Amino acid sequence: MDTIEIIVLIGGVGLIALVFWYFFGEREQVAAVVNASGVQEIDVTVKGGYSPDVIVVDRGQPVRLNFYRDETSSCSEQVVFGDLGIARDLPAFKTTAIEFTPDKAGEFPFACGMNMLHGKLIVR
Repeated sequence: MDTIEIIVLIGGVGLIALVFWYFFGEREQVAAVVNASGVQEIDVTVKGGYSPDVIVVDRGQPVRLNFYRDETSSCSEQVVFGDLGIARDLPAFKTTAIEFTPDKAGEFPFACGMNMLHGKLIVR
């Protein structure tokens, strides 16, 4: 192997590592804030993904997730919490509130209607 081939090989391995970190690395968890009426509330921006994409709430307390869809991509038209039986349409450039009270602890994935955008709700 000459020098160019070694540099390309090292660059390729580095890019593969970056892709694995981006898709499978640990995500930052954001805890919902309890408002004056006792509801755990958090704002989620939908733009090429969910931000934040890992949300932490407490079991037994009402939750309000405010999804603001900041794009017109057809993929993000809906959010689905399959394990919780919740599916909502998300109109572009509007906020859609999803309210529920989690009755059991665990990790509950959520995704867009096409299952391309992913997030996770952690109930403790």
